[in-house]
Amino acid sequence: MTPEPAPIDLAAFWTALDAVPAAADAERLFDGGTGAAVGGGDRVGAGAGAGGAGVLRRANLDRYLRRFGPAADTILVAEAPGWRGMTNTGVPFTSMRELQDPDGLFADVPFAVPEDPTAPWEASSRVVHAALRGWHGPLPVLWAVFPHHPFVAPDRLTNRTPRPAEVRDGAPVALALAEAVGARRFVAVGRKAQGALAAAGIDAIAVRHPAQGGAAEFTAQLAELR
Repeated sequence: MTPEPAPIDLAAFWTALDAVPAAADAERLFDGGTGAAVGGGDRVGAGAGAGGAGVLRRANLDRYLRRFGPAADTILVAEAPGWRGMTNTGVPFTSMRELQDPDGLFADVPFAVPEDPTAPWEASSRVVHAALRGWHGPLPVLWAVFPHHPFVAPDRLTNRTPRPAEVRDGAPVALALAEAVGARRFVAVGRKAQGALAAAGIDAIAVRHPAQGGAAEFTAQLAELR
């Protein structure tokens, strides 16, 4: 039986996240408020509208952080959510495949499941979860330094690189997350994430991003940190 995690206070984290501005070509993923959390196993589809999807993602992220945050001493920080992964699940570096894997890292977490996800899998999510299977001790908390989904307008089923101002706006959320969970070490996935954290005064170890042929190097570098 999985022990109950210690309680953590995420109020400052949510306040910081909600304060991050979003341009017209950036999708706010967690709008919907905290009072309408979706229970485990509930399904929210496209018919529920953007608010319903935001409530689901917010509930999943809250559940994820409360489950893994109290024990974590490391935050693994990506650049931004991708349309195939976090934009569906609300959990960084987690696509539908990892969310629902009965033998995966999150098998014992009752996440809510979107009814009409935009994609069944994301390559980077698969690499990250596979690499973390060999992690020693409590899993790192996963996060994205810019918490909204940047896309190439008008197509939301695309990804674009966050602008420098966007990653600067998102950096305080990472700091609030570290404060909430008590993490002492930041690992940046990619140089852009590392630069964004550095601009906020956060010294982070950089590892290769798993996309675009970087999977093997990312896995090897992460293994050296575990």
